[in-house]
Amino acid sequence: MLRNLFRKWRESRNASLQLDAVLTAADPDAPLADRNRWLIELGFWIRRDGMAGVDVDAGERAEGIARSHREHVRMRYLVQVLERHPDWAERFGATVRSIVRDNDPTALFCDTGVASHPGFVGEMVHRLQARFLPPPPNRSDMAALFALLFVGHHDAEWVEALDDELLARLARVLRAGMIDAGQPEAGARSMARYWAALEQMLSTSIAVLVSQVRATGLSQAVRSRLRGRVEDTPFYQLDAAIKALCEPELARTDDAFGHRLNYFRALLDGCHAAAQQVYADLEENGVSVEVVFQIERMKVQLARIELLLAAWVEPGRPGMHAHLVAELIRSTQARRSVSDLAAASFAQLARRVVERSAETGEHYITRDRKEYGELMRAAAGGGLITVATVYLKFLIYGLHLDKFIEGLLASFNYAGSFLAIHFAHFTLATKQPAMTGPALAHRLDAVGRPKGREVFVDDTIAMIRSNAAAIFGNLAWCFPLRSRSNGSPTRSSAPT
Repeated sequence: MLRNLFRKWRESRNASLQLDAVLTAADPDAPLADRNRWLIELGFWIRRDGMAGVDVDAGERAEGIARSHREHVRMRYLVQVLERHPDWAERFGATVRSIVRDNDPTALFCDTGVASHPGFVGEMVHRLQARFLPPPPNRSDMAALFALLFVGHHDAEWVEALDDELLARLARVLRAGMIDAGQPEAGARSMARYWAALEQMLSTSIAVLVSQVRATGLSQAVRSRLRGRVEDTPFYQLDAAIKALCEPELARTDDAFGHRLNYFRALLDGCHAAAQQVYADLEENGVSVEVVFQIERMKVQLARIELLLAAWVEPGRPGMHAHLVAELIRSTQARRSVSDLAAASFAQLARRVVERSAETGEHYITRDRKEYGELMRAAAGGGLITVATVYLKFLIYGLHLDKFIEGLLASFNYAGSFLAIHFAHFTLATKQPAMTGPALAHRLDAVGRPKGREVFVDDTIAMIRSNAAAIFGNLAWCFPLRSRSNGSPTRSSAPT
């Protein structure tokens, strides 16, 4: 009985309506919630396992099976059925266009993939809520519809891999019914209004993102860390640049549009440079979690502006729309993933630790005689303190105290030794590779260029010379002082 229940449960996961029932249920005049559920059902049919009920032509079957995504085979079969049934194609196109028209895309274009909480715990709770409490389909929100429509882990891959020929056939199906054979001029005007509305969605979303980036860049926390006057910052100039770029009377073929587009993109590059300037100020004067969160969110918004701008300026470029939809799918799924949040947070933390260790390790790499002599003196000081630590350890063990008191005094001995070495700016050879290693690893980013390889080799040699100097400096005091001692316990050892 349990086996039958488990088998039925597994079968129910792939249970959905057949394609003819889905296409028959298409109704452009139905309530928005019903139309959204209809599109979700269609997406489930495209993603479902197996090829049952799918019968494409022989040539298309061979071409589709040769591909790595079964969704492409189902998409070709869907387009093939719609091309053979004009009445279904007309209702299908009208229903999809009404869904796009009645769902607001602003949240999808502007907010998807952008963190809304500065803390790790708050963002994790928000993602868990979004994962286990999906949005209702009756909201006129394209972001909520995307979250319900694309739930597979590889949805973005098969969407981005759609070929131009299949996309062109699908576009013709979606335009079905817009061009009236009896009134071609009216149909052409209807299509022009539809494409103009789509472009308006993109330009409006870009303007919203620009306002968010501008607000972040002109906030006191960020503005106070930038050099120069406020009027000279790229954030202040973004508003006028996007308004000039989105003027309706400006044609894409005009030279003025090209100049304004290049100026706007230059301002975006300036915003990236300003973000790096803020990071440099944080490194020098102290890190603020709130400022780092705002800058990271602004960088995501700048990347989204560049993505939407490319789709708005070059809508006819092959694969542009598929790439845009795939990126939005990735952002939607990453926004719900707790593992992606943890991976990004810990990767950022590890990067900061490595960068800080690399910066500290620069002080332990000698490049001339003066630095070599200073390191030798610092290592000699570290060796002297180490010898004093060992003799103090002998004294503690020689008192034959209680094991707890003995361990406590030994801990204080080692802790005081390392603190004395640190505050006296001495060095210990056994601890030096932990600092010089990250500094050397930091050089690996530039080994792809001849100059970068030369710097890497020079620093490697300097690091080996520095480690040798630290070893000789430590032993310069250890050997003479230990040789003068009359004896020592057998369990004695220097701190490592």
